[in-house]
Amino acid sequence: MARQLPFQTLVEIFTRFREAEAEPKGELQHVNAYTLVVAVALSAQATDAGVNKATRELFKVADTPQKMLDLGEDGLTEHIRSIGLFRNKAKNVMRLSRILVDEYGGEVPSSRAALQSLPGVGRKTANVVLNMWWGHPAQAVDTHIFRVGNRTGIAPGKDVDAVERAIEDNVPAEFQRHAHHWLILHGRYTCVARKPKCGACLIHDLCKFEDKAA
Repeated sequence: MARQLPFQTLVEIFTRFREAEAEPKGELQHVNAYTLVVAVALSAQATDAGVNKATRELFKVADTPQKMLDLGEDGLTEHIRSIGLFRNKAKNVMRLSRILVDEYGGEVPSSRAALQSLPGVGRKTANVVLNMWWGHPAQAVDTHIFRVGNRTGIAPGKDVDAVERAIEDNVPAEFQRHAHHWLILHGRYTCVARKPKCGACLIHDLCKFEDKAA
């Protein structure tokens, strides 16, 4: 685990990220807050590309909680069969859809606590929804962000909660809104797990990773 980078270094890192892509976007396809919740819940232990493939047709027929209930668990299962743990995920989607209809008038709540009360929605999922739909500076730490945070010194921490706190505590406020997407995309395409592409890295000279490739 690298040491926490100084403030001015973080300013330079995120300035470079912003100059390269001012408005980074998540890669999960969705049409509203509800389909975003469903997509993120389905993405656990699955790739965004795999989820997008499964939900492309699903969201054409079930883009609200009531339409999902009308489709039924068996109908949902047929759409998401290609996704890992699809049976358990289908049950959770049906349960959270029922709660949204019965307790929230079919609308997705905009508080972390309410989101986390939904079946299959953990803190990471809630943070993704808060960030992507409502624009909150919420930090959803996945394996990519955990790796990048620790490897570079941007946000070191022994677990995902510690890395989330490190981002919130140390990344300058002006970059908090998009920090999650800059870091996840950097980890997904440049600072990859096995052979990081250090030669193509925007922050190669600022990173604290000891085993940098040339």
